Amino acid sequence: MMATLDIDDLRALLHLSDLGNFTRAAEALGTTQSAVSLRLKRLEEKLGRKLVERSPRLVQFTPDGAALVAHGRSVLLAHDAALAALDRQPLPALTLGISDHVMGDRLPELFARLKEMLPQLRFAIRIGLSRDLLAQFETGGFDAILLRGESARSKAADGERLLEDGLAWFAAPSFTWTPEEPLPLLALAAPCGIRAAAVKALEKKHVPWVESFTGGGVMAVAAAASAGFGVAALGRSLAPPGTREVTERLGLPPLPSSAILLRSHVSDPRLARPLREFASAVKHVLRGR
Repeated sequence: MMATLDIDDLRALLHLSDLGNFTRAAEALGTTQSAVSLRLKRLEEKLGRKLVERSPRLVQFTPDGAALVAHGRSVLLAHDAALAALDRQPLPALTLGISDHVMGDRLPELFARLKEMLPQLRFAIRIGLSRDLLAQFETGGFDAILLRGESARSKAADGERLLEDGLAWFAAPSFTWTPEEPLPLLALAAPCGIRAAAVKALEKKHVPWVESFTGGGVMAVAAAASAGFGVAALGRSLAPPGTREVTERLGLPPLPSSAILLRSHVSDPRLARPLREFASAVKHVLRGR
């Protein structure tokens, strides 16, 4: 008799393929590593085939595992679509606020991953300053917000810490500067928490500076840094192509540690899993560079 796939076991296998290890798959599924491992073992036993080669740092799929992943995604999508069709109330949109200093030029990669992982879900997303997003969140404007811990009021610390992403100074490889000159600073317009942290660090060490470029978004600041306009304070995960970290080379003061935080007041149980998937996608994308 042909084996029958368990949808939850298949979902665990696909998350393992998408995210690369048991820890991240467990985070996305809202469960534990041991539970994901148990589902995979059960799937292998049911099929009578080894699907994954396990090692402490690497997960590699066997040919059978890769074949099941390739065909299993369409099965899972069809399953979820069938359930959605039976729901008389359409799934509500997940409303999100994302700080510009969290994703920057990684947004296309994040959106592509969300489309792959949550093709049936509707999103309403706004990009902005952390302090503005937090103010709207506190009045019910968003289901969840993604922000940097140091760039908002103290209440932001109540959020779920997704990952650490320290700040550093970045500039084009050809950029030069001597301490006798004001440091050309590239930043978003005030008020911006990252800008404030950069200015505070410079002034604490008595480093003269001048604002040589004011950007309306992180991508504009990153482009100015790549072009050699000056130095920008950015999260390491957002290091722009064509730049290098120059903290030590230029003798610039270290910048504070930074955490990517997720604050949520999702009350609709139908949005709980998509929100976990979103958090997992954020971590996967930011860890990739």
